[in-house]
Amino acid sequence: QVQLVESGGGLVQAGGSLRLSCAASERTFNRYGWFRQAPGKEREFVTSIRWTTGVTYYADFVKGRFTISRDVAKNTVYLQMNNLQPEDTAVYYCAATTLRIQPADLQTMAEYWGQGTQVTVSS
Repeated sequence: QVQLVESGGGLVQAGGSLRLSCAASERTFNRYGWFRQAPGKEREFVTSIRWTTGVTYYADFVKGRFTISRDVAKNTVYLQMNNLQPEDTAVYYCAATTLRIQPADLQTMAEYWGQGTQVTVSS
């Protein structure tokens, strides 16, 4: 059974950094993405990367602060988060799809999701 295993969440002060990892257990996907869900809010798109080309997409609220990347040898996707703010507090989820879809469709069409990792930013 294919799994996406996330790691790297934690507690950090405002202005700090964290790096999340998402490792696929068995296969390489066409597109990966990171989403987040804050308490009482809907899950929202953060960023996406196409595996073969490395082309990335970002939500406006993270541009310049977050970076998505991939390590082909490790079959792992990373989310480097810098200058974290309290409003970034959420459970962060990794998603992946074998489909050749646009980033906007990833949330509804991704076949695989990680278990989520908590990111808490204190002020």
